[in-house]
Amino acid sequence: MIASIRRFLSKSNLRPRTRMERREALVGLVFISPWVVGLVLLKLIPIVVSLGFSFTDFDMLHPGDTEFIGLRNYAHILEDLFSEDGAAGYYLFNTVGFAIISVPAQLLTALGLAVLLNSQRLAAKELHRTLVFLPSVVPGAAIAFVWFGFLDPTTGWLNRLLLEPLGLPPYPGPMSEAGYNLFRVITALWSIGPGFLIMLGAMRGVPPELYEAAQVAGAGPIMRLLTVTVPIISPAIFFSLVINLVSVFGGVTLLDRGTSFSGGGQSPFDFYIGQVMFTSHQLGYAASLAWMMFIIMLVTTITLFATARYWVYYPDGDEA
Repeated sequence: MIASIRRFLSKSNLRPRTRMERREALVGLVFISPWVVGLVLLKLIPIVVSLGFSFTDFDMLHPGDTEFIGLRNYAHILEDLFSEDGAAGYYLFNTVGFAIISVPAQLLTALGLAVLLNSQRLAAKELHRTLVFLPSVVPGAAIAFVWFGFLDPTTGWLNRLLLEPLGLPPYPGPMSEAGYNLFRVITALWSIGPGFLIMLGAMRGVPPELYEAAQVAGAGPIMRLLTVTVPIISPAIFFSLVINLVSVFGGVTLLDRGTSFSGGGQSPFDFYIGQVMFTSHQLGYAASLAWMMFIIMLVTTITLFATARYWVYYPDGDEA
């Protein structure tokens, strides 16, 4: 038996296949090497260096006077967060407030559009789905330019064609504080295409038998949505929730888009970090602000994953 196995292995093509697998792996590494080099040089190394800068008083105008100050930058941030006139606290709570408004709005809008475009009664569904996702591939600069023109208080269509004919008070413009918040929410809703596709794909995987059983039990469309659709697609909702929260605080890129997943562009806290770095030239303090934001996002994400077992449905008993 052992001799026959050895003869079979010697006659088989195992060694050439192994050699070919190694060659394919090498070719694959060659093709992804530009991305790996970019990841290491432009992502990983700057991240590690920024962590080191966060423990110093690095000034971009006087780099030779840099000194190690330990956790003093982080202590300054904590004091700033709880002081009445602290800039870090103002921008952080502004970002949190925007997240409280924009993230639920994004989830509800994406869910509503997915339910609507998943209907069997809707004609030209492929065209409508394409139109919903299309704004998500438009660069963020173009989206901002279009909406700035539409919301302009003097020449924009919103005041001239909608609000003024109806006798409503004019929109103050995106440069005002209230107007800018509305502008950010609108641009966030403008780019919900990836979240919409994720929920739509999850809905298409819901077994039709569940809808039939709920309908036999007397459940209407709204009850079927709340008791069947939402629980089944809760993993997709959870994924969209995490991505949207991370996007609000720090920004991510999804589905090869040129803008953040939330579509809202730079968050107020990101704007404050840029001010500290390029206006005040305090690179050390800016790095500590960025790492503080990373810690907040990390704690928030861990909390979401820890609580997911109570409201996210996993059919095979798997947990996040």
